Amino acid sequence: MIYLVRHGQTVSNSEKRLQGQADSPLTEQGLEQARRVGLQLKSLVKEPNRWQIIASPLGRTVHTANIIRDAIGLKSEIALDPRIMEVNVGEWEGLVREEIEAVSPGITIGHDWLAKTPGGERYEDIAGRLGAFLADIDETDGYNRIIVSHGIAGRVMRGLYMGWSVDEIWSHDPPPQDAIFHFQGGTIRRIDRQDDAA
Repeated sequence: MIYLVRHGQTVSNSEKRLQGQADSPLTEQGLEQARRVGLQLKSLVKEPNRWQIIASPLGRTVHTANIIRDAIGLKSEIALDPRIMEVNVGEWEGLVREEIEAVSPGITIGHDWLAKTPGGERYEDIAGRLGAFLADIDETDGYNRIIVSHGIAGRVMRGLYMGWSVDEIWSHDPPPQDAIFHFQGGTIRRIDRQDDAA
């Protein structure tokens, strides 16, 4: 069983900057989002010694993962896996939309924008590393996993798990930063705050 969550809001998120693999600290709202997600997950964690938290090694995800672990009361170390890092957006990292349009005239940030980032990863790159990560998870080994990742990486991960086409993946909006996705047996269910998480 897998629970996929996104890191809490960062300063760059609040400024609508494309973060990529650059980092930015969590805002007060981001800290609260992480605490809320942790408390919601706490109601789902039945055998704490059978749970593992895996996070992207970027600061915002590690910070979120630590808050979640503390809220649940888990004692296990957080495993860091670079394969679930956010997409590298090359020269666009740290820029807002207007700045991207200024440095890349004529660009439209649509569903195919990953094919256009100067010096950044392509869809095949991120899908390759996320696919390898998912392939390494044995859903029958008795462990439950909380994965703390990112907006785009998480969207691609969900699509790969469900077998969606690239167009289907981009047809889904990035989730809010306090959404939880439950992966099990080839299906995904989104758990929202108003759900009882049962």
